[in-house]
Amino acid sequence: MVKHLLLPYLVPSPRLFHLHSLRAFRPISSTIKMTAGVEHYTFGPYKIHKSEVFYTTLLSYAMVNLRPLLPGHILFFWASIIREVKRFVDLTADETSDLWLTAQKVGRELEDYHKASSLTFAIQDGPQAGQTVPHVHIHIVPRRSGDFENNDEIYDAMDEKEKELKQKLDLDKERKDKTLEEMSREAEEYRKLF
Repeated sequence: MVKHLLLPYLVPSPRLFHLHSLRAFRPISSTIKMTAGVEHYTFGPYKIHKSEVFYTTLLSYAMVNLRPLLPGHILFFWASIIREVKRFVDLTADETSDLWLTAQKVGRELEDYHKASSLTFAIQDGPQAGQTVPHVHIHIVPRRSGDFENNDEIYDAMDEKEKELKQKLDLDKERKDKTLEEMSREAEEYRKLF
């Protein structure tokens, strides 16, 4: 069961949430289960099995990574269940706030869980910035000293990873795909953090 965040703020946009019968500035006092009955999520043209998702809010979700760069490397997405958003610049203020505040919370827990000392948050917004999957997402990577010879090499590695995904993950033989079972177990471990 995916755990859901109790949003600690008021919902300011009734237009965005009309499907949920929420009113402007109405406090959310109970868990909202948008994902009940959902078999998969979408990431651009890709289907993500619900067992790979370990955390959701009203507007975003976190999933384990098929080919992580480092232990704990996850992807954090804008929830396309509400509307399709390809670019970060197209998010509303409320959507941006939910995405980044929740990424901060998830990152904090993953850093602690993986006994890391830092975090890399990375977003590529548009094709010239390296975005190859047209869906707003953030890479969250727990970091340790020496995990890359040159600290900023992680950005080259992420760019390569994005290109691989677009090419159906045919490249980069050093990193192996995890099975759905492995990804489900990892997601279950992360669910316990929340």
